[in-house]
Formats: sequence, C-alpha cells, structure tokens
Amino acid sequence: MLEIRKLVDFREEVLIEGGKVADPSWTMCAVAAVVRNPWAGEGFVEDLRTKILANASGLGDVMVPRLLDLAGGADRIEGYGKAAIVGVNGEVEHASGMIHTLRFGNKYREAVGGTTFLAFTNKRAGPGTAITIPMMHKHDEGFRSHYLTIEFHIVDAPGADEIVIAIGAALSGRPHHRIGNRYMDMEELGVDQTGANLEK
Repeated sequence: MLEIRKLVDFREEVLIEGGKVADPSWTMCAVAAVVRNPWAGEGFVEDLRTKILANASGLGDVMVPRLLDLAGGADRIEGYGKAAIVGVNGEVEHASGMIHTLRFGNKYREAVGGTTFLAFTNKRAGPGTAITIPMMHKHDEGFRSHYLTIEFHIVDAPGADEIVIAIGAALSGRPHHRIGNRYMDMEELGVDQTGANLEK
C-alpha cells in the first residue's frame, strides 16, 4: 500500500444561499490522502501500471469508508467526484494514474450505487494549492442541479515527492436550483442524447 502521510477530512454546510434559507441545508464533504509518490526519484518510468495495480485498490479501501462516514452513509450521497495533485517533482501522469483506474474509482462508485463516471481534475502544483473536486449526480449526468465543485487546501501538501488524492460527495444538488436540466435544452433544440438532430 502507498505510504500515507496524512488523511484530511473537509465538510461544509451552507445554511443560506442567495440570501434565502436553504431548507434542507446544502452539504458537501471530501476526504484527501497525502501519499508518497511511488515513482519519486526514479526518473522517467515507462511502466506505471505495476504500481497502480499494487496500490490503487488499497487506497480506495482506506478513503471510501472514511468519506461515507463523513457523509452520514452511502445512501445520503447524491453527487460525487475525484481529484489528484502531484507535487512538482512528479508528472501529471502520476496523479492521473492513481485515480483513473477502475480499481480506485469503482470502490467509490459501487459503494454509493453510482452509474455515471466520476468527474475529476488532475494537475501538478505545490503545497497549499486548491484541491478542486468537480461533481455530478451519481445516476444521471444531465441533472445540472448536481454540477457542483468542492474546494479546499492542505497547507503542507503536496510536497515535491507527494500526491494528494481526494474524493468528494454532495448530499444534494444546489439549493434553489432553477436553471433546468440538460434534457430541457435537448428537447427544445430537437436533439437526442447523442446530440443528433431529431426529426420534427
């Protein structure tokens, strides 16, 4: 398993949005793991898959139950996403490798009964950079109410030879959602879910 230096929990609850009480309140939360980059100090590594297979599943085993606890249970989670930030001595490919594998993503997706893909960001940056996790509804990517972003930072991470890996959850969509869903536009424009024009 990857060497984990620290685990960080983040949770925010919005009580008033747009000057109007959010009822129920709008809650999003995240768990981040600060891990040693397993390819640190090795120069350019052609085979990333070996260490991905060795580590990604175990990382999911640690992070997913922690997020479910923070959210109050799997059934409460409606939106989800993931992110990774590699330190300046690593490659963006290193960050991508740890989150873009079903051995990691499916741990979360299956735990919450999700069917859509996990929205994501991956980048290279230094300590204190914003950890930005985009999210969407776990069952339907067309629900714009759940196009959400949770953002936080860890003052001392990622170090140059570390990776921050994070997963996020939303317990609802935005309060006072009123821009409609993607399907409204599709119907008005006469296109199907693939974007092809429909005959009038």
